[in-house]
Amino acid sequence: MNLLINFVTDESSWFGRTAKLIQERFKSHNKNFESDLETEQQYKERWRSIYIIYFTMFLISLGFSIIVTGVWPYLDKLDPTAGKEFMGYIVAANPFGQMLFSPLVGWWSNRLGSIRIPLLASLALFTTTSIIYSSLELFDEHRKHWMLWTRFLVGVSSANIAACRSYLSAATRVSERTKAVSMISLAQVLGFIVGPAIQAAVVPLGDDGFWLIPHKLKLNMYTASGWINVIFSLFNMYLFLPHVFKEHKIAGREAMLKQGKNNEKDTWKQHRPNYFATWTLIVAFFVIVFNFMLLETLGTPLTMDQFAWSKADSLKYMGILMSVGAVLAIITFASISPLCKKFSEVKVMIWGGFLFMVLGRAIYIPFNNDPPIMYDSELKLNMTLICDKVLYNRPNNEYDFNLNETIWNLNKNSLDEVAVKNLTFNCGEDLLGCPSSQEWCSFTPAITLTQFIIGYFLTAFGYPIGVTLIQTIFSKLLGPRPQGVWMGLMTGSGCLSRVMGPVFVTHIYEEFGTVWTFGLTAVMMVLCLLWLLYFNKTLIPVEIILEPEGQELKEIHLVRVPLSEKVEDD
Repeated sequence: MNLLINFVTDESSWFGRTAKLIQERFKSHNKNFESDLETEQQYKERWRSIYIIYFTMFLISLGFSIIVTGVWPYLDKLDPTAGKEFMGYIVAANPFGQMLFSPLVGWWSNRLGSIRIPLLASLALFTTTSIIYSSLELFDEHRKHWMLWTRFLVGVSSANIAACRSYLSAATRVSERTKAVSMISLAQVLGFIVGPAIQAAVVPLGDDGFWLIPHKLKLNMYTASGWINVIFSLFNMYLFLPHVFKEHKIAGREAMLKQGKNNEKDTWKQHRPNYFATWTLIVAFFVIVFNFMLLETLGTPLTMDQFAWSKADSLKYMGILMSVGAVLAIITFASISPLCKKFSEVKVMIWGGFLFMVLGRAIYIPFNNDPPIMYDSELKLNMTLICDKVLYNRPNNEYDFNLNETIWNLNKNSLDEVAVKNLTFNCGEDLLGCPSSQEWCSFTPAITLTQFIIGYFLTAFGYPIGVTLIQTIFSKLLGPRPQGVWMGLMTGSGCLSRVMGPVFVTHIYEEFGTVWTFGLTAVMMVLCLLWLLYFNKTLIPVEIILEPEGQELKEIHLVRVPLSEKVEDD
């Protein structure tokens, strides 16, 4: 154990260097203090508020991702007749609520001139709906619909992401913006990636777990994730109380000082954003989040189908894989700032973000393999419903049984639970592989585990770079103006992709299989990559500087001049 501790803390080790790099990233802010814009106390309070925003962004993403790997087995347990397509609606319900309310919350925070009340209200809703999600067993009917509504309301609560991004833009100077946006993107991506890891950590609770309310409500590997959200959310609400969170906006004051204006509105008029470039980035954000959602949504059902993993195995192994992905994401975020010092942010976004995402989608297209292991989906459903009827007395009137009468007439008085599970293949859980209802499983080559891991790691490298630099460039294009509504549109774009993504990929995947699913998404990424390459110069933000003599403002594009050219003086 001592050797392990020394290895982790030793600066010469990989973990030591990574930890030191993150520590230096946080410490580096102290070097940027400027007394002409704020006092030292205001500086400290400003950065404390930014750290709270980081944690809030982490929690918002965690609230979505912590249930993504578990939602399919949890839904299948609550209602075996729901199916993968309805699972897609449940996953999409969260971003749909976020998409509808993000512009509204952004406008609300702009109107109030503060984000405290919108954030506290949204976190209260998040806490309430997370409690309901973990208590779905208390409902005797329409459980899948209750799950759908809870995820929608969690999405409504997470609309505060627009206010968070807007505040970050207002609370950072231009020189701090890239690092701050990279850190908020890191918090967001870590929330997406760490969520499944936390879900995997509670797998030892098992499917049965233990009773919170005897014979009514259990704490198990599915409901634990919702209670974890509740604990984090209550802590987050405390952080937004007035004695902890103090709002300090500096971007407007910096622009006023640089441009010699008397009020912030005049600085907005001086800088008009390139609307073609901003909408291009909004579309690019939609595409990259759409493709990331492919893995978030399909990860668990895909591995269960392709590798014949059980529910518990899929949750555990996906959690491990995503934990490794989280480490890779940290390394990737740490590399963004050094890369952007050597190359333009636009080029790093294209070649470091979108190219890796293209490769990550293309490698998932299967070839030259045998089809996956299959099972009889009708038999599995029958076995599951028998257990629900015999062991838990949960009749399902929506399904017409056609079973052997001897098995159907089983009851607890004639056989114990172990005997019933033995007769029903452990309530259908022992029937593993690709379901016979997905006809393509019988002839489509299976994805190999190596393909899956490599594709995921390529995504873990490309996605953080892409989303970070899209948001960074977008914020710089908008300039010092209040960005609540615009950030709401950016958030809405990501939400729309997370609405369409789960519904699209689950439908395409269930009906047509892996070749069509990953082929279409790869083509989408290629087209977006080519578009960004063609218009890359348009995406470069305009820098506003003062002329040395007349103090008049001039907008210039920084261009490279070949060394062989001679520049004549006027």
